[in-house]
Amino acid sequence: MFKNLILFLLIVALMLAAGNSEALAGSATLTEAVTWLESESHRLIRASKRTMKDGTAAFPPQVGIGYEAFWLRDFAYTLEGSIDSYSEKELREACKIFIRSIRSDGAGVDCVTFDGRPIYKPGFGTMGANPVADGSQFTIAVAWHTYQKTKDTKFLGEVIDHLVRTMNAVPRNPETGLVHIKNDEWDRCPYGFTDTVRMQGDILFCSLLYVEASHRLSDLLNAVDRKDDAVGWKREANAIAKSIRKVFWDSQAGLFRAATIRCKEHHIWGSAFAVYLGVADDGQSRAIARYFRDNYSQIVQKGQIRHLPGGVYWETCVAAHDTYQNGAYWATPTGWFVYTLDLVDPKLADQTVIDLVTDFRENGACEWVFGEKHRLPNYLASASLPLAGIRAMIDRRKIDTSVGVRGGSNDGREELWQSDNRRKQEKLRSDRQASDLARSVVPALISSL
Repeated sequence: MFKNLILFLLIVALMLAAGNSEALAGSATLTEAVTWLESESHRLIRASKRTMKDGTAAFPPQVGIGYEAFWLRDFAYTLEGSIDSYSEKELREACKIFIRSIRSDGAGVDCVTFDGRPIYKPGFGTMGANPVADGSQFTIAVAWHTYQKTKDTKFLGEVIDHLVRTMNAVPRNPETGLVHIKNDEWDRCPYGFTDTVRMQGDILFCSLLYVEASHRLSDLLNAVDRKDDAVGWKREANAIAKSIRKVFWDSQAGLFRAATIRCKEHHIWGSAFAVYLGVADDGQSRAIARYFRDNYSQIVQKGQIRHLPGGVYWETCVAAHDTYQNGAYWATPTGWFVYTLDLVDPKLADQTVIDLVTDFRENGACEWVFGEKHRLPNYLASASLPLAGIRAMIDRRKIDTSVGVRGGSNDGREELWQSDNRRKQEKLRSDRQASDLARSVVPALISSL
C-alpha cells in the first residue's frame, strides 16, 4: 500500500512538472540572461566613453582602440537597447553632433571623427562615390530616442527642419519609392553592417530603415504640433512598407531578398527586421519564422546570426567567405531574430538568447564570430541592440489574448496579433482539457490503489 502511495505521488508530481515547472524554469533562465545582458551593455557603454575635441562625450562602437570615431548607427543601436546608460546632457550633445554634421544637400553621416570632421562614406570616406544610404535614417533614430528620453520640445523644435531635410535626401527609386543604389560601378554603400557588400538596385534593409524613420519623424512632428506633416510621413511609411512586401518578397523561399539588381540573395537579417517592424504581413512573418526554425543550425551559431542562408555568400563583397559580413555570425540582429522565431518556437527563441549570453560570458561580446574565431570584443551594439527585440518578444507574450495590440504606437510595428490570439486561446482550451483529464484520472488512480 505504501509503495502504491509513493507511485501515485510520483505520477502527480510528474504531471505538475510537465505542465508548469519547465515553463517557469525557462522564464527564470531567460530573465537571468536578459539581466546579465543589460548589465553588460551598460558596462560597455560607459567604458567606451571618449572625449571629442570640443568636449562632447563620444561613444565609439568598441571599448578601447579600434574604431577611432563616433559612429552614428552604432550609437543609435545602443540607444535602442540601453538608452538609460546615458545622461540627458550626453544625449543632447551627441544628437547635436550628428545633426550639425548633416551635409548641405541633406546627406547624413557615417561617422564623425573625434576632432569633429564629418565622414559620409564608410572606410573613413573611401568606400563608394556617394554618402552611405542609411545616414539619414539613423540621424532620425538618434533624434527620436533623444526626444523619447528628454521630452525636450524646445530642442526638438530647433532641429526638426533639419530632420525633415535629411529624410528628403535619402536616395530613392521614383517608381517604387524604395531606397535605391544606382547601377554604377560603386554608387554608394548600403546599410553599414553590410557596407562591404556591393548592392545595386532597390535595397531592402535601407528601405526598412526608411519606413522606421518615417514613423519616427511623424512622431516628432506631432510633438511639435505639425499634425499635417506628421500625417504625411505616416502615410509615406505605410506606402513604402507596401512596396517592400511587393518588391522583395520571395514566397517560394519564405524570405525577403536583399536587393533587386546585384546581391539579390535572401537576407536573414532583413527578413527578421521586417517582422520586428511589422512591415512583413502575418503570412510572411510566419513563413520567415518557420524558415528560421527549420534552418536554424545553418544560420545560427552560439546565439549569433548569419546575414545569409547557410552556404550562401554575397554575389559581390569585399570580405572573404566565412568572415565579417560574408558568412560570419553576428549578435546585432539576434533580438529581431528571436522576436520572429518566437512566433513558431518560443523555447528555441529563449535558448538562442541563453546561448548568446553564454558565449558573451565566456568570450566577450564580439562584433562577429565564426567557429572558434571571436573578433573585436567589447563591441557595444552586440550587447545593446539585441535587448530591444528580446524585450519586445517578452512584452508580446504578456499581451491579454482578448485585445489586439501593436508593438507600440511609436515604433511603426503593425498589428499582427489577431492570429496569435486565436492560437493562444486554443492553447488555453487545450490546457483546460488536460487539466480536466487530470482531475478525472487522479480519483480513479486513488481508488485503484
